[in-house]
Amino acid sequence: MSVPNVPTSPSLFNRTLDECRELYVSSGKLCAQEYPHLIAKDGDKFIELMDDLHRALVLKVYFSVCEADRQWSEAERYLAEVLFEHLWSQRLMGEHLRIAARRAAQDAGKLKWYALIRPFDLIVPLRDRVGTLETLVMRLANLVARCDGKLTRNEAAAVKSIQEELHHHLRRIPIDEPTAHEEPNAVSEQAIASIKDDAKDIYTATRSSEGPAVPDQKTRAKRPTEADLKDALAELDSLIGLDLIKQEVRTLTNYLKLQQRRGQAGLPDTDMSLHMVFTGNPGTGKTTVARILGKIFGAMGILPKGHLVETDRSGLVAEYMGQTGPKTHAKINEALDGVLFIDEAYSLVAREGQDVYGREAIQTLLKRAEDDRKRLVVILAGYPDEMHALLKCNPGLSSRFNRVLHFDDYSPVELARIFGWLCEKNHYKLAAAARAKLMLGLAELHRMRDRHFGNGRAVRNLFEHAIRRMANRIAEIRDLSPDELMLLDAADIEFTGIAPNSPAVSAGTFEPDDCRWRFAVTCPGCNHTSKARGSLLGQKVRCPKCQHDFQADWGEPMLTNSPDLK
Repeated sequence: MSVPNVPTSPSLFNRTLDECRELYVSSGKLCAQEYPHLIAKDGDKFIELMDDLHRALVLKVYFSVCEADRQWSEAERYLAEVLFEHLWSQRLMGEHLRIAARRAAQDAGKLKWYALIRPFDLIVPLRDRVGTLETLVMRLANLVARCDGKLTRNEAAAVKSIQEELHHHLRRIPIDEPTAHEEPNAVSEQAIASIKDDAKDIYTATRSSEGPAVPDQKTRAKRPTEADLKDALAELDSLIGLDLIKQEVRTLTNYLKLQQRRGQAGLPDTDMSLHMVFTGNPGTGKTTVARILGKIFGAMGILPKGHLVETDRSGLVAEYMGQTGPKTHAKINEALDGVLFIDEAYSLVAREGQDVYGREAIQTLLKRAEDDRKRLVVILAGYPDEMHALLKCNPGLSSRFNRVLHFDDYSPVELARIFGWLCEKNHYKLAAAARAKLMLGLAELHRMRDRHFGNGRAVRNLFEHAIRRMANRIAEIRDLSPDELMLLDAADIEFTGIAPNSPAVSAGTFEPDDCRWRFAVTCPGCNHTSKARGSLLGQKVRCPKCQHDFQADWGEPMLTNSPDLK
């Protein structure tokens, strides 16, 4: 069955449904494999529960929109066929479709929005996925609302209501949240209990008698292989920027491989501490690299699990005498056979006065780091100056943590590439004017930055703000194509905290070919740098020196007398 104005298979609607399932199931697997302590070690059932949540969510979105005008158009009926096939792997039509839709609509109406998205709010490691969740939900809502080629007032209100529900329930992560690493442990039991309390209604709504049982999403533990190591290194290489960090990690990996080969040949092994220090400002990729290091060590058999446990002072230091030692031991035991990542590690020692509890935590940590060095890698992280001062004042730390990796701030182009990666991941496209405006604003933010600048986190916040502004911009547009659902325009990019007269601040009137600005674009063939008009960003251009064609995605703002790229 083919209906006008509804994309044929593989449709954007069907693809978005698949991406929603992938988001929920992969989030369940992330918790089960890397944060089992957050879900009471019931990993397989949690993955199934997350799959059920995705099913309930897409039902809730579909019926919230298509019932808004109390009509069921041919186009909406077609999407229902696609939806139920996605849920139950079988195509329902005719009377079976009507019965299933009537029952699903009743069940979906009983579900609360927060029950469906609760994991992304209460389980901290999943909060980085809030932007992706919002993107998928709003795209589904818009596709349902506009599938018949028209947008009624009630449908527009329903889409707006969904956006407000998401905005109300999903908290934002501050750029430098002081308790970001300990909070998961504080709320995990409450979060899982709350999710399971809602599971009965969700189970009823998603496992209708009209459909077969849900496919088994269980994962099986497997022994690490050479392919796992390659995957971990490929993940490292895929990170934007961090060239020196990548080189350091590669060098360490090669060294460990050499030691393993020497051991296999019966040669003496060199005893080497793998504990290390990460220094850098917020949002520079420290936690991400620590997680990848855990995967590398796990794939090489150096750490049996290779999981990452994140914490900070609040996870190690207690409030009363006699409790700090046991609390620190418990956190270390949680990280055994993996990586213990301690953010803001300098806060373990107060700057002024005697910090008895903090010093007790450090002494406990030092002893366990030495005693369990075959089963544990400890990474201390924080601002550069404070971390250097910490190491300098404590000889025990400096001797055991003698590998220091510094994470530089991202350049404006690297920040833009992170924004572009988020767009690509969430199936958004950037208009040339949006690219030029984004580049100007990021260059200004980078110029004004201090040690608290959010780097990658600031870009993520900017991206999530942009998709919310886009949702508001298109809410009342009646005639909207699927491509326009994925196009971020200059008006959607909004910067705060920079000069009001900056071109990056004005919205809607930004011209990418403003004669005051050109953008430095480097040819990958000959490394020649030319200047390009803003309208050429994201386009294929030709290098005036070597005549090589390449994609000019980003370029730093510049003012030169060199000729423009054509």
